[in-house]
Amino acid sequence: MKLDIHKQLEEKMASTIEALKVEFTTIRAGRANAQMLDKVRVDYYGTPTPINQIGAISVPEPRTLMVSPWDKTALSEIEKAIRTADLGLNPTNDGEVIRISVPILTEERRKELAKRAGKVTEEFKVRARNDRRDANDKIKKMEKDGELSEDDLKKAQEEVQKITDKCIKDIDALLTIKEKDIMEV
Repeated sequence: MKLDIHKQLEEKMASTIEALKVEFTTIRAGRANAQMLDKVRVDYYGTPTPINQIGAISVPEPRTLMVSPWDKTALSEIEKAIRTADLGLNPTNDGEVIRISVPILTEERRKELAKRAGKVTEEFKVRARNDRRDANDKIKKMEKDGELSEDDLKKAQEEVQKITDKCIKDIDALLTIKEKDIMEV
């Protein structure tokens, strides 16, 4: 028995999974990728602005990132934002571009990043559980309003649980992959 509520829940769960994938791209593994800087906000004329809106980010070598700002006056602010972003990166400013050498991760830093990935995963599981609760509340209201029988209520709630279990399983699988990626030397 599929209700609109189930379809909406599946869509929410799918968007939760996609959001987690995006979030994981900001947690670095051993090599450079432009998404590592996605959460960096630069104070650009008094406005916190995403770094990718101020300049182009490229990966010229496996362990190097390069930020080429469109406005050269923002170089020092970009450099400052990267230093204070708690990414463990040390940018160098040559007056034209900012080069960031991505250091090889220490075992301790790898464990910290894996722990952070686990914490992020837990937040997304909570999001999925909240979506489950909302769907169950809607189903209970439908039963109370006489739109569903008691048997249909049980079946609908079981379907909600199945959808949630699948989402949680997918989240755990993504975490396993990310942890493997982080711990890989």
